[in-house]
Formats: sequence, C-alpha cells, structure tokens
Amino acid sequence: MDWEQMPVGAKYFGASVPRTEDPRLLRGHARYVDDITLPGLLHATIVRSPHAHARIRGIDRHAAQAHPGVARVFCFNDLSDWMQPMPISGAAPPSLDTRLGIRERPTPQYPLARDIVRYAGEPVAVIVARSRAEAEDAADLMEIDYDPLPAVIDTQAAVNPDSPCVYPDWGDNVTLSFSHRLGDPDAAMAAADVVVRETFRVQRYSGTPVECRGMVVEPHPVEQRLTIWNATQFPHFVQRALVSVLGWPAHRIRVVAPDVGGGFGVKASSYPEDILIPLAAMLLGRPVKWIEDRREHFMASIHSREQVHDIEIAAMRDGRIVAIRDRFLVDQGAYNPWGVVQSYNTVAHMLGLHRIANFSADVRMVITNKTPHAPYRGAGRPEAVFVMDRAVDRLARALNMDPAEIRRRNFITEAEMPYDTGQIYRDGQPLIYDTGNFPEALDKALQAIGYDTFRAEQDGLRAQGIYRGVGISSYVEGTGVGPYEGATVYVDHSGGVVVATGACSQGQGHETTFAQLAADAIGVTPDQVTVINADTAAIPMGVGTFASRSAVVAGSAVNEAAERVREKLAEAAGSLMEAAPDDIEIDDGQAFVRGVPQSAIPLARVVQSALPTYASPSPVDADFTATVYRQVPTVTYASAVHVALMEVDIETGVVKLLRYVVSHDCGRIINPTIVDGQIYGGVAQGIGGGLFEEYVYDENGQLLSGSMLDYLVPTATDVPSIDLIHLEYPSTRNPLGIKGVGEGGAVSPPAAIANAVEDALKLFDVCVREAPLTPERVRNLIKQGQGG
Repeated sequence: MDWEQMPVGAKYFGASVPRTEDPRLLRGHARYVDDITLPGLLHATIVRSPHAHARIRGIDRHAAQAHPGVARVFCFNDLSDWMQPMPISGAAPPSLDTRLGIRERPTPQYPLARDIVRYAGEPVAVIVARSRAEAEDAADLMEIDYDPLPAVIDTQAAVNPDSPCVYPDWGDNVTLSFSHRLGDPDAAMAAADVVVRETFRVQRYSGTPVECRGMVVEPHPVEQRLTIWNATQFPHFVQRALVSVLGWPAHRIRVVAPDVGGGFGVKASSYPEDILIPLAAMLLGRPVKWIEDRREHFMASIHSREQVHDIEIAAMRDGRIVAIRDRFLVDQGAYNPWGVVQSYNTVAHMLGLHRIANFSADVRMVITNKTPHAPYRGAGRPEAVFVMDRAVDRLARALNMDPAEIRRRNFITEAEMPYDTGQIYRDGQPLIYDTGNFPEALDKALQAIGYDTFRAEQDGLRAQGIYRGVGISSYVEGTGVGPYEGATVYVDHSGGVVVATGACSQGQGHETTFAQLAADAIGVTPDQVTVINADTAAIPMGVGTFASRSAVVAGSAVNEAAERVREKLAEAAGSLMEAAPDDIEIDDGQAFVRGVPQSAIPLARVVQSALPTYASPSPVDADFTATVYRQVPTVTYASAVHVALMEVDIETGVVKLLRYVVSHDCGRIINPTIVDGQIYGGVAQGIGGGLFEEYVYDENGQLLSGSMLDYLVPTATDVPSIDLIHLEYPSTRNPLGIKGVGEGGAVSPPAAIANAVEDALKLFDVCVREAPLTPERVRNLIKQGQGG
C-alpha cells in the first residue's frame, strides 16, 4: 500500500531550525538519570558472576548483610515470586516464519541467576545500601560457591560435534536456524564464468554511549505506584515488562526516560536491572538508584555484530553478478533476547543495491558463554554490507575489473523503481524498494572523492612509497519499522502547543524536528511547541526509538494529529469570526479569514472562545486535542554510497583516513543540520568498527578488552573531513515522504575502509577478511602477502 503524498508546509519542514535541546545540553543543564536525587535515596550494586560458565552451589550473604549501611541483599529466592524469564523481542511474523522454516530453541534468562551462570557479568545478587561505595564494599563480602563448567567461546568451535553444550539437554549449541532461497543459486553458480569463495569475519563490538545505563525508582507504597526514571530507548516496553511481573495496571507504573546520553540500540534491550531495581525499591519502600559503571557496561550491556560468513559470489565475464550463496554463523552469546531479528536483517540486506536474482543463505545462531548479543546501530546491516562489499571487491579483482565499474553494471536503476527483490522483509511484507537512484549516488560519490584522478595517480604514488587506496561501500536500509507509533497533540488556553509521543530521544533532536512538523501542520512557530517524549504518563501506548523509525512513524503520527487539531481550531475560529472553517488560515499562531489579514486573532482567543460562559454554552467543542497511532504498511528504504580514501604506512601498519564521502538518500529532509549530525556521528562509529573496536575474550570467557584502555574508540583526530551529498527521493509510504537516517552512517564505513586498505596494499596481494584493521593486523597482512 502506498500513501497519497500530502503537501508539506515549506516554512519549517526542510529548514535548519536550531536545535531546541542544545542550550541545556551544551550548558550542562540537562537532567540525566544520575542527576535525580530523592529524599531517603538508597543505592544499588549488582553482584555479577566472575565465571563465564559455572554452577552456583551456595551463597552466603551474612557478612554482606551485616556490613554498615546495607539495607538488604536480594538473591533469587528472595524474589522468586517475581522471577520470570525476561521478555523476548522480535518474534517473526507468520509469513516470514513459514518462508524461512525457522527452527528455534528458547533461552530463558531470569533477572537473577538461579543455578547456572552462563557469562561473566551475569547478575547473581543485588545489594542496596546508603551509598554506592557501601554497596560495593558489601559485594566484596559475598561468598558464592561456584563450580566452574567448560566455557564455549569460539564461534566456529561452538558448532563442532565435540563442543561442550551451554544447554546440555540440547545436544548442540544452535539456538536458531533457518534457510532462505531466491531463484536457483546452484544452477546459476554452475553456469557462471567466475566463482569467488571467501570466509569473512565480523568482529564482536557494540555501542559505547557517553552515559551508561541507569535508573532511579521511587515507590509510592500507599497508592501502590512506581515512578521510574530509566535511561532507556523504549519506556513503554519497560512498563509492559513490569506489568507482567507485578500484575499491576499499567497506569500505576510510570516510566520516564529523561535526557539520555546516547543509546545506539544498547539501551533498546530488556535488561535484568529493569526488573531488579523496581522490585528492590518496592520491597524496601524507599527510592533506589542504580548507575552502571563503564566496566559493567562492557561486560553486561549487550554486545553485537559477531558473525562468520562462508560466501560464494558468481558472475559472468562481463561483470554481471548472477548468484550469491552464503552460509554464516551468528555468535549469540549466552541468551537470545531478539530472536531472528539480527540474523534475518543480515539476510534481508545482503543484496543491497545490486540486481541479483539468485541468492541463498543458510544461517545458524549459536550460543556461547559470552555477553548476550542484540541489535546495535545498524542491527545486522553492517554485517551484511561488510561481507557483500568485500565479496564484490574480491570478484572485481578476479575479473580484473575496476570496483566502481562492477558496481555500476549491477546497481538497480531508478527506472526499475519500485523494485521487487522477491524477498520478504522482517515485518512479513514483500521486500520492495520504494524509491531511489543508486547509480546517481555512486557517480556523485565518486566524483566528489575525485575517483578518476586518484586512479590515474595511484601507481605513481606507489612508486614513491606512498600506499593509498580507495574503497567503495553501499547499502539499502529498511527504515521506519512498525507496527505503529503514537502522538498526542493539543493546544492549551494560551495558544501553546504540546506534542507527546512514544518515541524518545537519546540525542537525535526529536524536540526540534517534531516541533517543526507540528508547527507547519497547525500554523504556529516552533518555539510555541513543547515536545514531551519518553513518558508513559504523557501517552498511554508507544513503541520507542530504534531501527531508524522515529521520524518516519512518530513524525507521521505527529503530523496527522497536528492536522486534526488545526481542523478543530479552524472550526472554532470560523464560528468566532462568522466564516466557513475552510476559509480560515492559521499562521504564526494567529487565525484569520483568507484574504483578510487584518482579521487575525491569536489562537489563545480562539481556544478561549470555545469555552462555556455563564451567559451561554460553548458554540463549538472545546477539545483541541488529537491522538493518532500511526500504522505503516511496511518500511521505506533509505540508501547510500560511501567512499573512503586511505593511506597505509607499510612499516608501522597505521591506517589513516584522508577523506570520506557519503552520497545518501533519506527522502525529504526535515532538518538538514540534524540529518548531517546523524550521518557524521554514524560514520564516526563505523570508523570505530573498521579500525579500532573489538570485544576480545580469552579461552575461559574473560573479557580482555573491558576498559577504555583496551577497548579503543575513535577520537576527533581519527575522523576525517566528511563530505555529504544529499539526494532526496521521497518515499511513497508515508505522507511526509521521509526515510529513516539514524543508522545508515554506521553501516558502510567498515566495508569501505577494508576495501580501501586492500586496494592500497594491492601490490602485496592481501585479502582483508576481518576488522578492525589495527596496526598489528595490517602488518600481519603485509607479511602474509606475496610481496611481504
């Protein structure tokens, strides 16, 4: 289903309106969870397993409970009445389940471990004390008798028949598997002129937001209510989880996400602390605060990305790709909180911009004794793009063809839009690209980087001992996933506009963009609009912010609700001014009869005129409120081409990014400054995945890169100048013509960087099969190369 395109007011939509949030954020006036202090506040710490895999034989808490300042020590048995498996997200719709033949084994995780711990960092107990320091000191006094069990750490070894089993009754370590087929890849492979086969590994890494997770819970014992401030990306989901545990009506559990210092998907999973801290506060009758420290973040917040692919790509001699055959493993860690989402996202996005009729994927998600794996910015897409773009470059090498030319010959054209890939998206709907011009994106990106000039100069630079390379990467990304998002818009008696939505911001600029949409739809200025998000008391139902969905789904809901409010205002203004509602215009917060600007009256007077008086009842309904729960038919597809220009020092192995270009299409742009910021930040995170970031475990399941000393992230000096090219191909699937942009910047950099490094080291005949491309890894590549 395609939505009829509605006109968009040009006054604020498309304008770089200054961010409403910035004054408080930049001046230190923001209010994060840790800024919240309440009378009688207690502090919690989590006692975590030091073992990756062990049986709990006994717990002695007496010394910890007797420590000064300790209010209570909670173990599983203390909370057994409320201990139920953590909620699971991302269930496959029936149409997708039927097509894939998904075979799944559940991995129930309880908020506290009962008998077995399955990763280092799994919660075993909660200690609540007067201060965080006292709680941590008491944690050191806990005596827990562990019986260590064999740890499963290596992804590929986990599927060996002789591997220990994380869940012994399974007989193996596969938690979920499925197969996907498009066309006849086997026949196409057999008829192809060239087949290239490679193994690529995507390393385990994740988001490192400035603010770690945390929450403050205030109990209201008399009313049996809880108020929870949680650094989360989906307050309504947290509320629903607690409704299930406590059996309370939802309105008695208020969840608020205040200012949140970054999320990136890390704060969009359900965590044990979301249950444990509210239970502790409820049972103690005192407010309780828990703030995750950075060490806890590395070992207990979700990890992501880790996959191993055995891929074959087949083509004819003219460069036309005829088939892809992929078999891959996903290292799920100890539990699977998101089902098929991340692995199928990889499959659904594998073909990207390429016109390929034959494709197969055989997928196994394996359980290991590592921190659970869940979506992080891109959620399966960066993995697909790394593997696909590496395979395409290897194919170009085998055909002795320029990497840009092979893409040009295989990219879907604008004339083919809407393009049916023959697949199903994870929402169960046909995977049909709505709009876009992929060849244009490629050509503009290459032109901006000076591709032809660089190629002409590259051999000369090598002769001087300067090893530079250029790498291309591209993606198509499903954005704006449903099933819905909610928005309530109302006008108060002063003419001010309030917008409440289930989407919540972790820095994306929702207060600004949603105000722009409401201002245009109603006819006020953005500074007359107040946006309230991430508060379950402001709107009863919502989904949250993840999957590049807020502008598409919540933005459309805000726009529609605001338009309904404008209709009510026009009716009231028409009654007041004795004109037909269709003849009423509203602009800059004033209503007037079309063609008679001197008739203008402020909206405050319009609202007040609708109120009953002692003399007479209201002539019109005084309800200037509208609530919309916007459903979307399916996702809309954003796309981009990234090009990286790199230089490699072959003596030290240091890789330096010289230039970076992004040519992207996110449909109509609400606020160019905010879109630019999203892409810049995403590229910086992608550079981290390409050059620096990796979670490394030893053979016993101990995290070796568990601090900022060992887990490196890019700094300002590592991020080059980024050139952005905006292509606007409006989507037909929402009334605003917009596509999501939140994740795309992070999707392509690892692939573009890997392709550029391999290009720079072409004389050494290296093959980049994994990232990050640290100096040590680059030097090893050179040593292994024929020219080494």
